[in-house]
Amino acid sequence: MASDKIVVAFDLYGTLLSTESIAEELAKLFGQEKAASIAGTWRKYQLEYTWRLNSMGPEHYQPFSQVTRSSLKHALLEHDVDVTVQKEDRLMRAYDSLHHFAEVPAALRLLADKSDLVDAYIFSNGTDEMVGNSVKSSPDLGPHAHLFKSLITVDSLRVYKPAKKVYEHLLSEAGKQGRPSDVWLVSANPFDVVGGKLAGLRTAWVDRTGRGWLDRLDQTNAPTLITRGVEDAVQGILDWSPDSEKGVS
Repeated sequence: MASDKIVVAFDLYGTLLSTESIAEELAKLFGQEKAASIAGTWRKYQLEYTWRLNSMGPEHYQPFSQVTRSSLKHALLEHDVDVTVQKEDRLMRAYDSLHHFAEVPAALRLLADKSDLVDAYIFSNGTDEMVGNSVKSSPDLGPHAHLFKSLITVDSLRVYKPAKKVYEHLLSEAGKQGRPSDVWLVSANPFDVVGGKLAGLRTAWVDRTGRGWLDRLDQTNAPTLITRGVEDAVQGILDWSPDSEKGVS
C-alpha cells in the first residue's frame, strides 16, 4: 500500500551541500582569490557537461564522477593551473566532503520532528558512490543519513536532470507512479525545478539570493513555492495546501 506521507525529494549538490565550499580545499593549493574563481568555474562546467551529454544521447553518457573530474581539469586549464594527478585526486576526495548550507541543520531537525508526516529522499545527478560518500560519510550530513528513506540517483538511467525520464524514475522509486503531484522536489537549481514541474511534481525553489524567479525559458513551469532556504522550504511544504498555490511571475 502506498504511503500517505508527504514525499519530499532533496537535490544534493547546490541545495543541501554547497559546491562553493570546495574553495576551502582549492585555497590550500592556489590561494583564496583564485580558489573562489576556480570553484565557480568548476561548477559551471560540471553542469554544462551534463546538459551537453544529455543532448548528445545516452551512448555518450559519462558518470557524474567522470564529469566532475573533467570539469575540474577544464577549470584548472582556464585558470592556467597545472596540478599533479595526486592533487587532482585530493580535490576529488574533497568533493565527497562538501559542507552543507547554514540552514540545513535546522531543516534536518524539522524533518526529524515531522518524520511521521514526511518521507524524505535524496535525488541527485551523482553516482551511487558519490552520493553515498557525501551523505553517509559526511561529517555534516552523516549523522542525519537515517532521515532519508533512500538515496536516488540517475546513474542507471544514463541521463541527467532535467530530462523527464529522471523525474519519472524518482516517482517510481518513491512508489508514486502516476501521482507526480504527490511528490515535492526541493532544489536551488532552476533547471531542476523546471524539469520537475514539467514532469508534474510540486516544486520548492531555494532562492538564497532573494532576487526572485528570473528564469524566462518556460514561465509556465515556475516553482510552486519560493523560499530563502531549505528549512523554509520544508516548513512551506508542511503548511501548503492546493488553495494556497499562486502563480509566480
